[in-house]
Amino acid sequence: MSEPRLWTKNFTMDSIANFFIYLVYYTLTVIIAIYAMDTLQASPGVAGLASGIFILTALFSRIFTGKTIEQIGQKRMLLIGLVLYFITTFLYFGADNIPFLLLIRSLHGIGFGIAATATGTIIAHIIPASRRGEGVGYYAMSVTLASAIGPFLGIYMSQRINFQVIFAICAIILAVSILSALLLKLNAEPLTTSAKVSHGNFTANNFIEFKALPIAIIGGLLGFFYSSIISFLAPYTREIDLVSAGSSFFIVYSIIILFSRPITGRLFDKKGENFVMYPAFLVFAIGMILLSQAHNNFILLAAGGLLGLGFGTFMSSGQAIAITLSPSHRVGLATSTFFSLTDGGVGIGPLFLGLLVPTIGFRGLYMLMAGGAIFSMLLYYLLHGRKKRQQESVIIN
Repeated sequence: MSEPRLWTKNFTMDSIANFFIYLVYYTLTVIIAIYAMDTLQASPGVAGLASGIFILTALFSRIFTGKTIEQIGQKRMLLIGLVLYFITTFLYFGADNIPFLLLIRSLHGIGFGIAATATGTIIAHIIPASRRGEGVGYYAMSVTLASAIGPFLGIYMSQRINFQVIFAICAIILAVSILSALLLKLNAEPLTTSAKVSHGNFTANNFIEFKALPIAIIGGLLGFFYSSIISFLAPYTREIDLVSAGSSFFIVYSIIILFSRPITGRLFDKKGENFVMYPAFLVFAIGMILLSQAHNNFILLAAGGLLGLGFGTFMSSGQAIAITLSPSHRVGLATSTFFSLTDGGVGIGPLFLGLLVPTIGFRGLYMLMAGGAIFSMLLYYLLHGRKKRQQESVIIN
């Protein structure tokens, strides 16, 4: 019996739309602080706020999108988010003071959060259940590609053209994303009467998918530990005199994810989530240990590859688990729950981890993060892994 088709028109268009959504996010993230400081004479602290406020509003919009997407419609919600994301890009042309820039970043974050949650919800409905691990893995590569190309593109353009042209290019990219979304052909599943009543209530259950909460909590923890790389890799490589290798770190990181995702996705579907999740935690921990002990380019780049394999596998598999555990009419909530906590961990991590650096140094910080990864694996076992194993044992017996 042949496998159900994965690469449909809807799957391709949704992945393309998601790639451009994240491409603009990563492109602007690396340059917005520079824009605030160089053009608007903002202090580093205020410039950091201009970057971070985007993530905060995106988190809140993800939560509300998860609650309402099935009522409004997946494609309609995606277009609402994309149009808001697109329109607010033009507001950057008039950003001549910090308060207005913060307002723009807030609105931009809302548009991004709505659109990114919608694409994740749509893909969950498109992917055949028997190929969910593989499908989510391929879909997540759109984010991986954006995370590799976006920062490079942003830095490259900021050194050669003015910011106004960069904002115009971002608007064009989002226009292509809107076109991809318009080409989607989705069949909306009608909500049951109980689901409609549930959606209408203003309760915690309408903002959080509690069945997805355990894996989302683990995602928040791992995102917290991962934030130590995003925030402190540059000063760390400068301190250990490996700046040249540091500039290639995320390239190796992304390449490993791109090549490993199809393999780990198939293993997820054929062998089960525990088969890929436990090694993912271990590989992430080993990557952190190598990073903490890096004294040459090879070790540093090897750490980047292992961290890409570990964190990349967790993100796609974690999303697949969140979707699998949830009813079909609450997939949007499951998606927003998982990414809200994971992104939240990445967002708040630097605020706390930065306090540890003066005491334990960068090497000590990354060793501590390795321990955190092992703790996350144990927590995964307690909250999900052992239950899955028990269910498999019951099925076998």
